[in-house]
Amino acid sequence: MSQDPGATATRISADSGLVWTESGAWTVAPGVVRIPLPLPMDGLRAVNVYVMETDDGLVLVDGGWAIPESRSLFESSMKEAGYALSDIRSFLVTHMHRDHYTQAYVVGREVGAQVSLGIGDRGSMDLMYDETVRSDPNLDRLRLAGAIELAEGWRAMMPKSERPSLDTYGMPDVWLDRDLTLDLGNRRVDAVATPGHTQGHYVFADTGNGLLFAGDHVLPTITPSIGFEPKWVEQPLRDFLDSLAKVRALPDLRLLPAHGPVTASSHARIDELLAHHDHRLTICLEAVQGGARTAWEVAGEIPWTRHERRREELGPFDAVLAAFETLAHLELLHLQGRLARTGGEDGPREYAPIA
Repeated sequence: MSQDPGATATRISADSGLVWTESGAWTVAPGVVRIPLPLPMDGLRAVNVYVMETDDGLVLVDGGWAIPESRSLFESSMKEAGYALSDIRSFLVTHMHRDHYTQAYVVGREVGAQVSLGIGDRGSMDLMYDETVRSDPNLDRLRLAGAIELAEGWRAMMPKSERPSLDTYGMPDVWLDRDLTLDLGNRRVDAVATPGHTQGHYVFADTGNGLLFAGDHVLPTITPSIGFEPKWVEQPLRDFLDSLAKVRALPDLRLLPAHGPVTASSHARIDELLAHHDHRLTICLEAVQGGARTAWEVAGEIPWTRHERRREELGPFDAVLAAFETLAHLELLHLQGRLARTGGEDGPREYAPIA
């Protein structure tokens, strides 16, 4: 969120020698192909789907967004690589967001491929289909952040009647519920739980071949959103930082992200992300020391994106992400004993320096 997706869209990927969003089937490593698929309504423009050849057929990490533009390019890119959809045996989906999950679910049902997802995302999946839920839970979170006027705008953008379709957002075949090693015959892949971006996020580490399929956990040019998922999480930033440390303890691997170019070192990028959030915690603390009290007020005092834009310059969706991410930083500062917190019952949470 603090860096510009527009800059990401122009980055060159080492596997293709072209802008990473360029369509095609690009060989990342022996037996591993990257297929970028379009995200027409997203500033990031594409999501990378990775195809692994195994003794039992093809295993894919993520599946893309179930929209016609993506499906058409998916089929043609698979054919370009010499594969058929019927060769797919399973999808390892990094997390529940629609640009990763929905096409995996649809294609999996068509060809009989098993779809796996982290069990930490089950609460959000259940919540999306709970007919007893009378309001969007994001509205309550925006009120906690003190962004009352933004909550009203969000209500207008996201009417309650628009629930995801079971045709594209049904439940997976397998819930991943711990760290485990997947034996794929000629390839062993470690499934590593990395809550933070969502509670069910997983990365997949092929340490034997030096590859990290990182999903949205480690992105090479931007920082993943924190605290944006249907089910409330009290400490998403703490979870994310703990997960970064967990992946940093793995060997240094080639970074295969969901959004952005393939890059050489997972360690180097994780170190940058840790330093980034340490800086954000510092400036959030300074904003409260300067008199800001709610997350929305703090968001108005700190810069956003690599262009250091003001909060008022952000679009509606990015403003919501800014409110949630600032709330996550302030909650972690409170947990660390660096800020006092009051309110939050019927109004916003307010923060103050500890005397």
